[in-house]
Amino acid sequence: MRPKSRLRALITLFIFTGLMLAGLIGPVVAQVRAQAPHALLLKVDGIINPVKERLIARTIRQAQEDGATLVIIELDTPGGLLSSTRKIVTDLLESPVPVAVYVSPRGARAGSAGTFITAAANFAVMAPGTNIGAATPIAAGGQDLEETLATKVENDAAALIRSIAQERGRNEDKLEETVRLASSFSAQEAVELNVVDFIAENLDDLLAQLDGKMADTASGPRVLDTRDLDLRRVNKNLLENFLELISDPNISFILLTIGGLGIVIELFNPGLIAPGVVGVICLLLAFLALGNLPVNWAGVIFILVAVALVVLEATVAGFGILGVGAAVCFIIGGLILFGGTSPTLPSIGVNRWLLGGFTAVFAFTAVYVGRTVYQSRRAGREPSRPAIVGATGTVTGELAPTGVVQVQNETWTAVSEDGNVIHVGEAVRVIAVDGLILTVSRA
Repeated sequence: MRPKSRLRALITLFIFTGLMLAGLIGPVVAQVRAQAPHALLLKVDGIINPVKERLIARTIRQAQEDGATLVIIELDTPGGLLSSTRKIVTDLLESPVPVAVYVSPRGARAGSAGTFITAAANFAVMAPGTNIGAATPIAAGGQDLEETLATKVENDAAALIRSIAQERGRNEDKLEETVRLASSFSAQEAVELNVVDFIAENLDDLLAQLDGKMADTASGPRVLDTRDLDLRRVNKNLLENFLELISDPNISFILLTIGGLGIVIELFNPGLIAPGVVGVICLLLAFLALGNLPVNWAGVIFILVAVALVVLEATVAGFGILGVGAAVCFIIGGLILFGGTSPTLPSIGVNRWLLGGFTAVFAFTAVYVGRTVYQSRRAGREPSRPAIVGATGTVTGELAPTGVVQVQNETWTAVSEDGNVIHVGEAVRVIAVDGLILTVSRA
């Protein structure tokens, strides 16, 4: 064997040997690292919703599987959905791994839903300059509730936070005040009133103060040893990041509007395909997003009706009346899209500038379409424009009986005169014009 061939053979042998050793040793190294003393660190900020609920539950499961000593949740929230808050509280109370909720950084808050979550942890800790509380029931739009409903919701929330306080040995009366009186406490006040356990300057200080403390968990009492504990951050996965993005009220509003517009355009202009596909995708994403928000379905209906009226303006002789109706429905729908009652949810809604911008576009479209319809009706009396009636064209979107045709280098919505299907590519003759709709027959 030649020297070069021997060298290649040796290199190949070393590579295969290395891969084999990596395959054998890699899992062992990963297992040893997973079993080494460590804590999982999770940052939770923004509105509490099903995405945050899923993330916290996943982190607790991972901590149990990896044998983590502790789960630390860095919390900064104005509140969130009561349904998600209840599930997170359940996960914290039933966790087999000790959990510390750390309200941080400085200037952060554990408002509304955050108060329940912080109180439910084994260790409730706050950074200097943070606050906790203000969990009085309000409507999702920010307004006060009707008296009877407010009483029912308030009593339910008060009972929940009292039970949490009893379970964790915290000040029941002061925590209940956060619900009934919208009380809010600074970090120092919260410690003095036994609403939280202690103040920590940073994560190192937090671990130092937790060392040697006992935590009652679902798997029994555990004494923490946090000396030289390795902190491993848990991040959102791709799906959770995507769901978080589209769950923004403004994003979901845009998806709903575009989705409805695409579907309605496809219904009035069958065969275009692209608007229908985009519309279906956007609507599915919008409904997925709305599942993470306190949606008022009456608002959804108003927005879809507004979209339908705009498209109708382009197909019938509305002369702008339908467009005005669309703008009114759109404004109402945007204003009431998010609603409901919750003792843990901050005021949310569609950005007024975004709503105003979309309304302006709708109004402009209505004026433009109304003007176009009026001009099209005068087309037969204008000598400078070729008469459309009697002209021939080609079907570009199947007429069944409504579709799309091209006549005199212009695209029109058309309807078959006798109601029969006319396929793409067939020649047609214009029989009549009604606004922007042509009545045609086979040429």
